[in-house]
Amino acid sequence: MTREVLPEGQLFIGGEWTAPDAGHYEVTDPATEEVVGLAPEASRAQVYEATAAARDAFDAWSRTRPEQRAAILDRAADLMRAGLVPYADLASAESGAPVGTARGMQVGVAVARFRRYAKGALEPVETPLPPQINEAGPMGKAGVLGALAIRQPVGVVSCITSYNNPWANPAGKVAPALAMGNTVVVKPAPQDPLSVYRMAAALAEAGAPPGVVNVVSGRAVGVGEAAVDSPDVDMVSFTGSTVVGQRIAEVCGRDMKRQLMELGGKGAAVVFDDADLEAAVAGIGTTFSFYSGQICTAPTRVLVQRGLHDRLVAALAAYARALPVGDPREPGTVVGPVISAAHRDRVESYVDLGRKEGARLVTGGERPAVAGGRGSYVAPTLLADCRADMRVVREEIFGPVVAVVPFTDEEEAVALANDSDYGLIDYVWSGDVARAFRTARRLRAGGVGVNTVGRNMEAPFGGFKKSGVGRDVGSYALHAYSEIQSVIWPG
Repeated sequence: MTREVLPEGQLFIGGEWTAPDAGHYEVTDPATEEVVGLAPEASRAQVYEATAAARDAFDAWSRTRPEQRAAILDRAADLMRAGLVPYADLASAESGAPVGTARGMQVGVAVARFRRYAKGALEPVETPLPPQINEAGPMGKAGVLGALAIRQPVGVVSCITSYNNPWANPAGKVAPALAMGNTVVVKPAPQDPLSVYRMAAALAEAGAPPGVVNVVSGRAVGVGEAAVDSPDVDMVSFTGSTVVGQRIAEVCGRDMKRQLMELGGKGAAVVFDDADLEAAVAGIGTTFSFYSGQICTAPTRVLVQRGLHDRLVAALAAYARALPVGDPREPGTVVGPVISAAHRDRVESYVDLGRKEGARLVTGGERPAVAGGRGSYVAPTLLADCRADMRVVREEIFGPVVAVVPFTDEEEAVALANDSDYGLIDYVWSGDVARAFRTARRLRAGGVGVNTVGRNMEAPFGGFKKSGVGRDVGSYALHAYSEIQSVIWPG
């Protein structure tokens, strides 16, 4: 395979690299505050051009043989795998993720998702339904009617992605959408869009026809708005904040556009006093370390039974203090920066707010002394003696901050866990498996981890309440990017 040269600072529309109407903006490394590269700033008109190109390409692409779509997705995965090191280096520079995370959890997961949906393109789309015997009546003669439920592609999908994972998040949208025969327009997060252009280049080199994949970026609000309100868009797949998701849903509602929304989270970690303390600490500690807490599935609300409370707080504090914070390029770094100085300030303001609300700052709260004061670093922070009504307990902080709330019994634990606007993923730790599963069934969340923060990548993913609409991952993602058509005939 011959790798094509990727023009820097250009949009990808209708299979062509296109100069942006609105110029460029700097993408900044949150660890060093240095410029990583220049990203193209699209105009609203260019976003509309991209959606029109996707519309023009839809008919032919939707009618390609599944084997052809699978082969293209597989070849794209090969190309991404071949470029893993430079792609991960770019992702690390854009997002601030440690290099190992960028390789394994960003580019590596993107490759795995393209492989998965290459297979997904071959999954059956027809479901036979039991025949129905109809008596004679106003609708016709007596007879037997057969039926099929057939999953059809939705059409043009606008994929609006989050900044915390510039490879895995777009791949989780683009790969299943293409596998089902949809065409896509990707609007990446403005903080780290450069990686998504590499993904588009790999798909083009793999044989994706012009217009099947388009990428438009920009910081202006109008760029994202155009990716939603374009008349050529049939569906919006969005990962981001609940506030933005609500605005997108309002626009989609005007034209009844389909939606897949993965929004905010404030995961409750319910820890009973018979839990494996070491396992619970390691699981909750991922909030401090994984993407510096910038992940919607993080167990940021720790509800611990009073008999274990003091030991858990002490163990979490020790865990947090032991995590190396620093340059993500250094081999020993576990906690890198958050995405920007503005977001660092926001996280720090929540820590200050928690103290004013009466929380006890156990560890963290200070700005780490890294790289001579440069970079958007936040120390892993633990707040104890919290109450359920505190904003640090109720609102998504999206940083390495954990708030601990004590409880007395199972009933109180369930009530506290469900007392949230969010419901993405909760967690339960207990040595009593029956109690753990009983509690899990009562939690109003799209997913529950029992004695683990691990993910099964075939299990449906999505949220209750304000954490989202719809489900993806595994075959559920193929269903999400489908419309159901019924075909009926006389038997």
